[in-house]
Amino acid sequence: MIRRKYNHRSNFNRREYVKANQQIRFPEVRVLNDQGEMLGLMSSLEALQKAQAAGKDLVLVTEQSKPPVVKIIDLAKFRYQLQQKAAKSRKSAKTQDLKELRFSPFMGESDFQSRLKKAIVFLERGDKVRLSLQFKGRVITKKEFGFGLFDRIITETANLAKVEITPKMMGNKLIAQLIPSKK
Repeated sequence: MIRRKYNHRSNFNRREYVKANQQIRFPEVRVLNDQGEMLGLMSSLEALQKAQAAGKDLVLVTEQSKPPVVKIIDLAKFRYQLQQKAAKSRKSAKTQDLKELRFSPFMGESDFQSRLKKAIVFLERGDKVRLSLQFKGRVITKKEFGFGLFDRIITETANLAKVEITPKMMGNKLIAQLIPSKK
């Protein structure tokens, strides 16, 4: 048996790799100062000398553009800016949860209304709602009651949601999924 060592902390506290100073080897680069103002096109050696004269680092911003863009800035400050940008993008990303509501084909009206209210709350909050209905025993012969129940839910929430997955059977389970409609 082969034993493998795994470093479980490999993603923990790992910095994004940034090319700086002598690692930048391009014949010509577009140089920006720390305020983002253009200093012009020059060789990477000349840009490195300007950065060292200013007491700062030469940091590669993007190498996809022609010529590559470098910035004369303190390396720690540049890493901090990258970290702040990543944190801002994580904060602005909207997570959409999937909430599941379970129904039965012959449920009481009050149970139905309470689950319908819950579905409306989830949809207003911006979450996806999965509707599931389990057929047990001989009830599976009455599938039309399950489909009727789901049709009723879909019509009740028509102004809030769109149907992402139409009601369909998966084994002995009836499943549908609603997503909030864009307003």
